[in-house]
Amino acid sequence: MESHSASGPQLAAHIRAHLPQLRDAEARVAQVVLDKGAELVHLSVSDVAVLAGTAPSSVVRACQRLGFRGYQEVKIAAARQAPHPHPSHDPDPAARALGDTVRAAKEALDGLASTLSLDDLRTAARTLHQAPRVLVVGAGLSGAVAADAAYRLRALGCAVDAPSDAITAQLSAGLLPGSGACLAVSHTGATRSSVDAARRARAAGAEVIALTSYANSPLSNTSTCTLVAGGQDLIFGLETVASRLAHLAVVDVLTQILMTMRGADAEKALDLSADVTADHTY
Repeated sequence: MESHSASGPQLAAHIRAHLPQLRDAEARVAQVVLDKGAELVHLSVSDVAVLAGTAPSSVVRACQRLGFRGYQEVKIAAARQAPHPHPSHDPDPAARALGDTVRAAKEALDGLASTLSLDDLRTAARTLHQAPRVLVVGAGLSGAVAADAAYRLRALGCAVDAPSDAITAQLSAGLLPGSGACLAVSHTGATRSSVDAARRARAAGAEVIALTSYANSPLSNTSTCTLVAGGQDLIFGLETVASRLAHLAVVDVLTQILMTMRGADAEKALDLSADVTADHTY
C-alpha cells in the first residue's frame, strides 16, 4: 500500500478527491476525518468508529482504501495540520460568502501538491506536446476552463480544436488521429457530453487527458492520464470557484512545462500571440 505524507489542506484534498469511490460506512469514516481535521489526534480508532456509526475494522479499511497503511498513518497526517478552518458564522451574508469562498479557494490550491502526481503532469504535457492535433472539451462551468486551456495551447503553437457544440465535439473526437490527444475538463468527471467525447477519442486511438476534481469517475476511467485537482462545493449542485481555480492552476502548470518542451517553437508562437494581442489593444 502506498504511503502518503499529506498534511493540512493536502490531507483534506486527498480525501475529498477519493470520497466518491467510498461507500456507506467507509464514506462516513472519511467524512469524520474531514470534519475533525487536526482534532483527530485526540481520537482513537474506536472513537472514530462511534462517530461514523460503524465498527473499528471499517475505520481501518476506509483508511486503507484512501491509500494509507491504516488509521495511525491518517492520524499522523492530521497531527501535522493546522486547526481546521470552520465556515464563517458572520451574520452578514456578504461577509460570510466572501470568507467561505476565499477559504475554500485557498484549501483547493493548497491541496494541489497532494492530489496531483508529477509523473502524470509530465505525461500530460508530453502527450500534448507530441500530439499533431489536440481536442479540448468542457461543458457548463468547466467550459471556461476548457476555453482558457485551448487559448493557451494555441498561444504555444499547438494545433487545437475546441468546439463549443457537444455534437461537433464528438465528431471532432471521432476524427482525431491515433497520435492525437483530447483534453477533457469536468469538475464531476460525469458530464455526459465530455465523457462521450473522451470515449470517442479513445475509440479513435487518441490519448485522453482528464482534468477533474475526483480520482474515480466515468471520465477518469476513460482517460489515459488523469489530473486530479479541485475543492469542496459551497453550494449544493453548483461547482464553486474553488475547483475552477484549481483547474486553471493546473492549466498554468501544463503551460509552463510545455514552454520548456517546445522551446523555440513556443517562443515564436508566443511572439505572434503578443503581436495579435497588441493589435486589439488601445
